Amino acid sequence: MHINYELFLALVTLAIASLVSTLVLLHKLSRNKVKLQDISDALDDIAQGNISRKLLAKPGDPFAFLCYRINEITDSFRTQSTEFKRTEEANKQLMTSLSHDVRTPLTTLIGYLDAIQKGMVKGREREEYTETARLRAHDLKDYVDLLFEWFKLNSNDQIYTLQQVELAELTRNMLKDWIPLFEVHALDFHIDIPDERIEVELDSDAYLRILNNLLQNVLSHSQATQVSILLHKDEQSAVLTICDNGVGIDARDLPRIFERLYKSDKARSGKGSGLGLAIVQQLLTGIGGRITAASTPHEQTVFTVYFPIQ
Repeated sequence: MHINYELFLALVTLAIASLVSTLVLLHKLSRNKVKLQDISDALDDIAQGNISRKLLAKPGDPFAFLCYRINEITDSFRTQSTEFKRTEEANKQLMTSLSHDVRTPLTTLIGYLDAIQKGMVKGREREEYTETARLRAHDLKDYVDLLFEWFKLNSNDQIYTLQQVELAELTRNMLKDWIPLFEVHALDFHIDIPDERIEVELDSDAYLRILNNLLQNVLSHSQATQVSILLHKDEQSAVLTICDNGVGIDARDLPRIFERLYKSDKARSGKGSGLGLAIVQQLLTGIGGRITAASTPHEQTVFTVYFPIQ
């Protein structure tokens, strides 16, 4: 039988090439099987709460995109988990602070009221006890109001109604209720609000709470004798400035004063929940504003609030 050598050589070459291609394909399939097993193991880890595992893949790998996406999901989940733990710890601290800050004035209030009710004090001393009890009751109310506001802000029940308002007149009307308080606390005040209209878009209720919390912060913590409230506008913003000449805030505390539950040095803090300025920050975030703080201890503290002009 005559065999064509060239044809035989071509067939052998083709067979070898086919074998090599098959081996390469089998090797790729084997590698892909390993990669699929890695992906399956990673998903099992995620399902069991282990989010520290990373999937490695080269840009040319057939499953690279899937690996990158799984890594993105685990990174996002890890960030959310960290924030959840931080929030949970903050809430535990809040409840601890609540039990202490409420128990002390409540115990004092009950003590004064019991003394009055049992006739243990008479005349002028009875009047002093009554006044002290009244002040403790107001302290408790302020604290409970602040807690209620904080929990409302963090329960997704807060709804902002943004509308066009004239900020100058709105601010004047809100400050009318504060003038008697300034006088009671022997606090000299200077209010500078322009006659020109300042149109901004914001939630009036949120603005009232922001203004009230900032002014209450001055009364409760600054030990100031003077306060200035200034309103003006620049090219981009309506700017509200509240300045006091109190004890000030230490430079190391200043970056953290808007954190929930953070209380700065005792000289300024006194009583307080550590929530007032955190609420201001959160309200401003909700209505598109921002706030800065600057302080020179024992000279002045300045809070500056910015609202964008539409």
